[in-house]
Amino acid sequence: MDPEIRGELRTLPKSLAELVAKHLVAAGDLLDQDPERAYQHALYARRRASRVGAVREAAGVAAYTVGRWQEALSELRAARRITGQDTYLPMIADCERGVGRPERALEIAHGPGTDRLDMADQIELRIVASGARRDMGDLQGALVELQCPQLKERRARPWVARLFYAYADVLLELGRKEEAREYFSRASAVDREGVTDADERLAVLEGLEIVDVGDDVVWSDAEEPDFDDFSEGDGGAAAPETGGRSAEEDR
Repeated sequence: MDPEIRGELRTLPKSLAELVAKHLVAAGDLLDQDPERAYQHALYARRRASRVGAVREAAGVAAYTVGRWQEALSELRAARRITGQDTYLPMIADCERGVGRPERALEIAHGPGTDRLDMADQIELRIVASGARRDMGDLQGALVELQCPQLKERRARPWVARLFYAYADVLLELGRKEEAREYFSRASAVDREGVTDADERLAVLEGLEIVDVGDDVVWSDAEEPDFDDFSEGDGGAAAPETGGRSAEEDR
């Protein structure tokens, strides 16, 4: 557990601190694999230690992950109030979108505190603001929200991949297919951690499908080959047997 969180838990009686810590660790471990169970662990910790900022943060993140927007909004606001940290702003703004208040999400995205965020959180807020514009039917405004110097970034960072992906997605909805292809390609190139499905989106635009072959992934023509052309004795090469499965079959 993070030493800073342990420090916050020291404000509790020792036995309670140990119990809450176990539930926080469980919530963190399960968040990706079983979000609902993670939420239940975070909820238990919140019931036992509601004045600890790290606990309210965990409850807010878990609620956000399972789509309980209003609950997440309340918990993340409390965490921000207790800790004084602005790192929760992107999720808070996205929760406002979740409860149907895109205008409020935009106010947060362009409001006080945003200049103190690190670059990853600033980009996340841009993505949320772009989504809010789309909620309001303003596609051009959604594109403008994402236009920033970081669109020229070349380093492989998760936030770079997410920015390129979001930009490509809006371009595609605007009907600018060639530009969308370029930015999906850029997202794919820098997405070392698999935070987007840029490969799949790019494959669709290229008319390809992604096929698993052992530990490798290859792209092939989406149309099935005509194996009738490979009849015995016609001198043609035998059709390859890859044993691979398409991305669709894996889902």
